[in-house]
Amino acid sequence: MASQAALLLQKQLKDLNRHPVDGFSAGLVDENNVFKWNITIIGPPETLFDGGFFNATMIFPPDYPNNPPEVKFTTEIWHPNVYSDGRVCISILHPPGDDPNFYELASERWTPVHTVESIMLSIISMLSSPNDESPANVDAAKEWRDNRDEFVKKVKRCVRRSQEML
Repeated sequence: MASQAALLLQKQLKDLNRHPVDGFSAGLVDENNVFKWNITIIGPPETLFDGGFFNATMIFPPDYPNNPPEVKFTTEIWHPNVYSDGRVCISILHPPGDDPNFYELASERWTPVHTVESIMLSIISMLSSPNDESPANVDAAKEWRDNRDEFVKKVKRCVRRSQEML
């Protein structure tokens, strides 16, 4: 018997296939595992990431939607809110409740109303507007602030490499 989480994920995948959303595509890594998805994010138009095709995995916990999935880029990406190993760091992917570091309000963190679509739209927004005040990648944040030309050069290289992977 399928769990509530599995049923919800199957429904969200079916909805995305029926009504695709601009900016990303999603599918299962393995048809037998609804908890691990492949995602492709298209670099948002008129941003530094424009023209890029960035692959990621989204791994859902067994108690989804009570806790957030982990999103990890598998395509190289240079961004203040992406750890060097590819993990995405945005507020809505942080566990629900109060932030132990007091950087975020509980209302900015994960809530069960989020869907794959709302997560992906938040990541696309993150690509458009990096948050360098609470970075996952301190070096990228420092470059974003202090050496924008070098930052742009690295992002453009990532975009070019993502295109070559097609």
